[in-house]
Amino acid sequence: MADYIKLDIKEEHVAVITLNRPQAANALSRKMLDGLNEAVESINHNASIYCTIIIGFGEKAFCAGADLKERSGMSEEEVIQTVRYIGETITAIENMNMPVIAALNGSAFGGGLELALACDVRIAGVNVKMGLPETSLAIIPGAGGTQRLPRLVGLGHAKRIIYTAKPIGAKEALSIGLVEQTVNGGNIKAEALNLAKTISSNGPLALKQAKKAINIGIQSDITTGLTIEHLSYCQTIPSKDRIEGLQAFKNKRKPVYEGK
Repeated sequence: MADYIKLDIKEEHVAVITLNRPQAANALSRKMLDGLNEAVESINHNASIYCTIIIGFGEKAFCAGADLKERSGMSEEEVIQTVRYIGETITAIENMNMPVIAALNGSAFGGGLELALACDVRIAGVNVKMGLPETSLAIIPGAGGTQRLPRLVGLGHAKRIIYTAKPIGAKEALSIGLVEQTVNGGNIKAEALNLAKTISSNGPLALKQAKKAINIGIQSDITTGLTIEHLSYCQTIPSKDRIEGLQAFKNKRKPVYEGK
């Protein structure tokens, strides 16, 4: 994992995953995917982590997507298997048991943008470009782009971005809801950490259940979604953290949550 993925655990219950292949614009080689999966599994099994940030090393690229140089030597079947592996890895990130922030410190194209789409919140440097260029290569987004993008920005914008294969800037991405915040490029990691600390100050079990209710509920009709919300809410009631939250509110102090 250490070669292509850096994992740092901050004191404020925050994990930072850094994509570390700057010489290849942090492209998703198989070794990087292996490291990314290892990092995700490690975080999921660490009960002290309440929020995760994913960022690229350097200032030029968050992630350029699939490693096309690696792919050029593959058979058709190997290409299909690799794209499936990218998709499975991105879905594993989407299913992490805590909020995940994509900090787009640089360009995000193809699988790199698909990775960001699987995160819960996206913040981007003001000069960042992003897009899904696959149709210009005579293929289509194959790691969730055709499904997650329209759910996030609507059919029209998603079709325009995918059909034209043209990149868009951070300002436009913010205007259509593709990212939730833009910041000066040099401040992107600091802003992501501030957001992660704010999130992590809340009840970790509540964050987990809120994410579950939102992600599953959005794919359901409203009646089913409300049932999912109720069931998720009920999971928080027996927790010690709920009692701690009430006591902290009563005593006008900051709560100390333990995820129990």
